[in-house]
Parts: sequence; structure tokens; C-alpha cells
Amino acid sequence: MSTEQTSAANSFSYTLTRTLEAPAAKVWRAWTTAEQYARWAGAVADSVEMDVRPGGAWKATMVTPDGAQFPLTGSYLEVAENSRLVIGMDVPGKPAPAVMTLELTEQDGQRTQIVLSQTCDTTDERDMAEQGSTMLLDSLSAFLAEKAGD
Repeated sequence: MSTEQTSAANSFSYTLTRTLEAPAAKVWRAWTTAEQYARWAGAVADSVEMDVRPGGAWKATMVTPDGAQFPLTGSYLEVAENSRLVIGMDVPGKPAPAVMTLELTEQDGQRTQIVLSQTCDTTDERDMAEQGSTMLLDSLSAFLAEKAGD
């Protein structure tokens, strides 16, 4: 697995790039199947619901490393199976959702480059979102390595 991370000091955006040891379809299923997502993303079992289509809603109750739980909700803004997923995340007190974009590019049928990007409103929000996204990609990489034989 290779990792690349960029965030400009004067920008509220970040981009994370990883090469995962799995075909794009397997990465896609891990991110868009409620049962699989719950297993690797740190969500409470049976709390994940996904209607993966443009305008479809999603929700999950996430568990932090210290055991605290918090609900997340949102909708899918763009869906291109096995290649692009644009996710809106509801933010309390804000009129517009935070938007995260995932782009998958399969390499040689066995590996997939994933590029995750997001623009936030402040440097603090960017730093927290980037840390959370890095943890998600770490967990996804470990999950896919466990499922390598599937």
C-alpha cells in the first residue's frame, strides 16, 4: 500500500491518495455495503443504512476510539459504480452538507488507487476531517487485507 497526503496550509481542502491491494469492485463494495462498511469504519452494528444512488440517504452511528458514539447522516450526490462516489454529510447548524469525494482507479485488476478529497470551512475543520479520513483509509486498508482471500 502506498500513501500520499496533501493539504495546503492556506486552504481548507485536503486530498488523501492510497493504493489499496484490492480490485475497484471490492473497494466499492466495502464502501457502499452497509454490513461491510460497519465492519471497517467503526460504526455500531446495524446502525448503517445506505441507499447508494444520487439523492439516496445514508446514516451511521460511529464509535470513536474512546468509545463515544455519534450519529452521522447525509446523502449521495454522485454515484458512478466502481469509480466515483460523492457523499454529502449533514453538519449540525450548517445549511449545506460537507462534501467528500472518493475516486477509484483500478490498476492491473488487483490494486486500486483511491483519492479522497474534501473542502471544509475552517482550518480546524479541515484538520479534524483529514485526521478522520486518514483513520478511515487505514481501517479500509486493514479490512481489505483481511478479505484478500475472498
